[in-house]
Amino acid sequence: MNYRIAVAVSGRGSNLEALCDALPAEVAEVVLVLSDRDAAALPLAAARGIATHRLRAHDDATEWLQALDASGAELLVLAGYLRLVPAEVIAAFRGRVLNVHPSLLPRHGGPGMYGERVHAAVLAAGDTESGATVHLVDEVYDRGQVLSQLRVPVREDDTAASLAGRVLTAEHRLLPAAVLAAARAGRPIVFDLPHAASAATELS
Repeated sequence: MNYRIAVAVSGRGSNLEALCDALPAEVAEVVLVLSDRDAAALPLAAARGIATHRLRAHDDATEWLQALDASGAELLVLAGYLRLVPAEVIAAFRGRVLNVHPSLLPRHGGPGMYGERVHAAVLAAGDTESGATVHLVDEVYDRGQVLSQLRVPVREDDTAASLAGRVLTAEHRLLPAAVLAAARAGRPIVFDLPHAASAATELS
């Protein structure tokens, strides 16, 4: 039986698309996409035949759990979801919630650190590298255990937008690898991205 995944989104769904494209149907499948808003990712998911749920109240744990239980999801993935998941949901899925973040945590994480704000902070700090992080989710923004990272260099002429594009490409590699590792192990695990060194070179 394949691994059943729910994905929470707030935006256009590029990580969702990358995940769906990368998952072998016999290993894992996205069975539900939830959002706290009328995100572009919802019609994208529906067009792929994936059930969708627009949360009436993003902080209503009962609504979350009813949707997740109905889908039979075994793993919850946050792919550009910008709000805290209710603590009761985290408790019910303890160790089975993943997030992809556009920096090398613990640097440049926490409340309000999303999108180009993260990349602007990387540049303001003078960091020479950034990247993507997949981590377990707990009750605090970006605090959970890091499972894997993919690094990209920061160029002298980078803007927040140019760095964001390169990091997003890293996210599109790292998140599917994390979900596949979880599907094969039956739970999220620490893993090394295959050929991570060559991947980082390609992203330079």
